[in-house]
Amino acid sequence: MLNKFPKLMFLNKLRFALVLLLAMNVSAQQKQESSSYYTLSGRVNPLENNQVLLIGSAALVAFEFTGSTCAISLQSVDGFEHHNYVSLVLDGQYLGRLRIEKGSAQSFPIQVTSAKKTHRLEVYKATEAANGSVLFAGTTAQVIPSKTKIKKKKKIEFIGDSITCGMGNDSNPIPCGSGEWYDQHNGYLAYGPVLSRRLDADYLLSSVSGIGMYRNWNDEHLEEAIMPDVYENLHLNKDQSKSYDFAFQPDLVSICLGTNDLSDGDGKKPRLPFNEEKYVANYIDFIKTVYKHSPNTRIVLLTSPMVSGDRNVTLVKCLKKVIQAFETDKGHKPIALFEFQPMSPKGCGYHPDTNDDKVMADQLLPYFKKILYEK
Repeated sequence: MLNKFPKLMFLNKLRFALVLLLAMNVSAQQKQESSSYYTLSGRVNPLENNQVLLIGSAALVAFEFTGSTCAISLQSVDGFEHHNYVSLVLDGQYLGRLRIEKGSAQSFPIQVTSAKKTHRLEVYKATEAANGSVLFAGTTAQVIPSKTKIKKKKKIEFIGDSITCGMGNDSNPIPCGSGEWYDQHNGYLAYGPVLSRRLDADYLLSSVSGIGMYRNWNDEHLEEAIMPDVYENLHLNKDQSKSYDFAFQPDLVSICLGTNDLSDGDGKKPRLPFNEEKYVANYIDFIKTVYKHSPNTRIVLLTSPMVSGDRNVTLVKCLKKVIQAFETDKGHKPIALFEFQPMSPKGCGYHPDTNDDKVMADQLLPYFKKILYEK
């Protein structure tokens, strides 16, 4: 009888190991299924337990749920405490911006008025990467697998500065000239997202306010990073420890940079004359970086709605030089140039407001549609 005990112990251990392994597989499967209930887009950093950091302008977390009860938990995360903003869309209806006060995560009830059995909530970061991240810490809603039919869409990446971020475009309820510099940010209503929704395309914003191709709004690339310095970093800053994975492979990359290179800065800090050679050289090298990560994309260079007169003439001349540098490049699709019509921006700090963003999207629509869907 004694010799049976080791065998029995072995069988018990084996059963326990099998049960544990099965439980681990079920747990992993449940975690994977739970994670698949959430849609992420833009520059984001997924965390455990379905939490996610929304980093870049218009970065998105979305989910579908049943019933009429829903609250979401959000927190502004940065090196120092400050408020932040998200834009909300429920069942396709834009609800406006939500202010997230500084401090720990806060719960925000979402009013559901529709009699529909299932609902879809989309949470977009209204501010930009320079404002830190917004932590989506979860929801009280009964989240379900998406019933929306998965459709393969065209993809667009918008690279740019404050215009692309949506800075200064939404002065409701805080008027221009009051509050913090980012209180009028609304990335969801910037020209890129507006245009993408009209094209039924997925989009990504890689944009930083004040940034340029070889110098920034008020810096000669002495203290601040320029777009070529930060583009490959997840948070669009100098932190190289967190690289962007470039999993989003755009069919089209739109670049709108030059407004800050051509600017006079604040008029107080010393400012050198605009250097065409540096601008063109940096632009050419930057396009090579874009091609390194998105080799099959089509690139379109945009002028600026905030640049006019002789400066616009200079900008167009430089952009044409950049395009000319790739004329013999047979490995990529031809680079295109789009020139905005003259505009007097009505947003804060001479930026486009939400109506101006719609005008910009209107101008770009037929051009981008042709490029995206041409045979």
